[in-house]
Amino acid sequence: MSAKFSPSRKTVLGLLAAALMGSTLLTASTFVPPPMPALAQSQTQIAPLVDPTRSFAPLVEKVMPAVVSVQVKIEEVASRGGLQGQIPEQFRDFFNQFPQFRDQFGNSMPDQKPQRREGTAVGSGFVITNDGYVVTNNHVVDSAKSVTVTFQDGTEYDATVVGKDQKTDLALLKIKSDKTFPAVPLSSQEAKVGDWVMAVGNPFGLGGTVTAGIVSARGRDIGAGPYDDFLQIDASINKGNSGGPSFNLNGEVVGVNSAIFSPSGGSVGIGFAIPASIVRDVVDSLKSNGAVTRGWLGVQIQPVTEDLAEGLGLSKAQGAIVADLTENSPALQAGIKQGDTILKVNGKDIADARDLARTIAKVKPGTEIPVDIIRNGKAETIKVKIGTMPGEPNKMAGVTRPDDGFDLSALGIEVAPADDGAGVRITQVDPNSAAAERGLKEGDVILEVAGKQVANAADVDAAIRKGDGKRVLMLVRSGDNQRYVALPRERS
Repeated sequence: MSAKFSPSRKTVLGLLAAALMGSTLLTASTFVPPPMPALAQSQTQIAPLVDPTRSFAPLVEKVMPAVVSVQVKIEEVASRGGLQGQIPEQFRDFFNQFPQFRDQFGNSMPDQKPQRREGTAVGSGFVITNDGYVVTNNHVVDSAKSVTVTFQDGTEYDATVVGKDQKTDLALLKIKSDKTFPAVPLSSQEAKVGDWVMAVGNPFGLGGTVTAGIVSARGRDIGAGPYDDFLQIDASINKGNSGGPSFNLNGEVVGVNSAIFSPSGGSVGIGFAIPASIVRDVVDSLKSNGAVTRGWLGVQIQPVTEDLAEGLGLSKAQGAIVADLTENSPALQAGIKQGDTILKVNGKDIADARDLARTIAKVKPGTEIPVDIIRNGKAETIKVKIGTMPGEPNKMAGVTRPDDGFDLSALGIEVAPADDGAGVRITQVDPNSAAAERGLKEGDVILEVAGKQVANAADVDAAIRKGDGKRVLMLVRSGDNQRYVALPRERS
C-alpha cells in the first residue's frame, strides 16, 4: 500500500480519517477523527541548554509547564433514525396527519428535525505570552463551541478563540484568567537541517508526551495551502499532536506540529511543522486584528522551468512568470503584463512562484514597492502599490483575439480558429511530440506566441519565424487557467 497524505475530519460516530490534500492532520477526538500533527525543528546554538547525547530531561523540565492540551466541544448532526430520511417531502405531511400510519414506523417518522449531539476533539498547544495567549492549529479549534486548555499539572481553564487563519492552519487562543502563566518563546533563527528537535504534545489523548528527532528537511510543500513552507522532522508525532510545539535545544519553539505523512494515520517518522517565522507573523496579526491581512499583487503565476528560462532568455530558472492578471488588480494598474518574469520584490530575489506568493503576502497593504521584471529580454523596475488580498478571487482578465487556421505540425500540433474567437484552438497533438510531453492537449487555446498577441495565422507564422532562439514561448489557456509553454522550433 502506498503512503499518502490523509487529513482527518470530525465526525459524530468515532474516529474516521479522510484523504485531504495528501496530509494527515493531528487531532484526537471522541465523536471526531483526530486531526493530524505536524513536526518540529530545532536549531543548533553556541551554548545549548541540554546535551542530547546525555538527556533531554533539563529541556523537558524547562518547557513542559507551558505546553497544554486543547479540548474542543463541537456540535454534530446525527443521522435521522428509522425511515425518516427516506420519506419524500410530498408524503411527510400525510404521515404526520395520520398517527395510525406514523406510529407503525416508530417515533423517527414524525420528527423531521435532525438530532444533534455534542462531540469533542483534542489537540495540543503552547502558551506564548505570560498573560495567557495560546498557539494551536486552526483545524483543532475550527467549528468549536467551547475550548478548554489543560496544563501538565491538571489545571484547566476555559479559553476563547481570538482568531484563526485557515491558509496557514494557525489559531490563537486566550485563557480566561488574570493569572500569570509560564510561556515559551518563538525562535528568532531559522532551523537547519540536522538540528535536534523535541516535540511535545497530546498524541491520542496521552498528554505530556515527549519525542525527539532532527530536522529532516525545510521548505516542504504538501499542498495544504498557498503558503506552504513546512519543516520536515522525524520526531514521532501522531493524532492529537496538532498545534503542539517543536523545540530546539535552547527551549525555543522552532515549529508548530501540523501534519504527518502516513499510509495508516500513524507516525512513520515523517512529520511537518509550521516554521516559527510564519507563526510569529500570523500570531502578531491575529493578536492585533483577530485576522490576518495579507498583501495582494493580483497575478496568476507559474514557475520558470529550464525550458522556459531558455525561451525567456534567462541564464537560469528563477523567478515567476505572470500568466494572467486579475481585473483592477495592483499589478494591472501598475503596468505589469502577461509574460513578465518577476525576479525581485522590494529588493528580495524571488526563487520561484511559491516564494513570490509568500513574499507579497508579507507586504503591508498600501505599501508601494519596486518589482524587478524581465520583459521581452529587457530588465525593468515597476513601482506597485500592494493591495489587500480579497476574500474571493476576482474574475481573471483573458486575452481575446480572433484567429484564422494555421498548421503548426512542425511543433507537433495542429490548430484551428477558437470557437469563441479568442486565440488559436489546438485540434490535434502528436503523442510523440514535445508539445505532448509538455502537457498540451486538444482544446487548449494559444493566446500569444513569442510574447506577441496573435490575431491571425500570419501573426502566428511571423512570431515563430522572427525568433532566433531554439525554443518558442507560447501563452496557452487550458480551461480557466493560463500558462507558458516553451516548444522547440523544430522537431527533434
